[in-house]
Amino acid sequence: MKENYGYCGYRCHLCAAQSPDKDIRQKLVDGWRKYFGHQDYTAENVQCDGCKADGKLADKKCKARPCAKEKGVEYCMLCDEFPCDKVKHLMGSRSGMLLYCLPRTFEVSEDEYNLCMTQFNSMPFIIKTLVQQNRVPSWWNNTKKS
Repeated sequence: MKENYGYCGYRCHLCAAQSPDKDIRQKLVDGWRKYFGHQDYTAENVQCDGCKADGKLADKKCKARPCAKEKGVEYCMLCDEFPCDKVKHLMGSRSGMLLYCLPRTFEVSEDEYNLCMTQFNSMPFIIKTLVQQNRVPSWWNNTKKS
């Protein structure tokens, strides 16, 4: 599958919301309800083409997407105001998502985690983009990244 990143760095290409399979999307919705408490999503309204597409959107309340489009930036991390309050809460890492959902993550299988949370692992892409733009401290390239 071709890599596809949202304005915020979200890994859209890994999100089950892009699946044409309603059963897969239902598993995603069930997981989001269980781990995040989301109640507004259904297998029908969570289907998403990605925030950079002109098609279906899962998160109609997202503040990062309209802001990035208005400012004409490819990614939020390329904006002079990054990181702002519109995007800070969307940044995640694999271990961060595990901890964010504690203690509920004790009930998560690896398959369920991958279905419901892997797409939130945006930090590697965000950091890589910031390094390429010289927008992180110069010492960052000399440190071990985890």
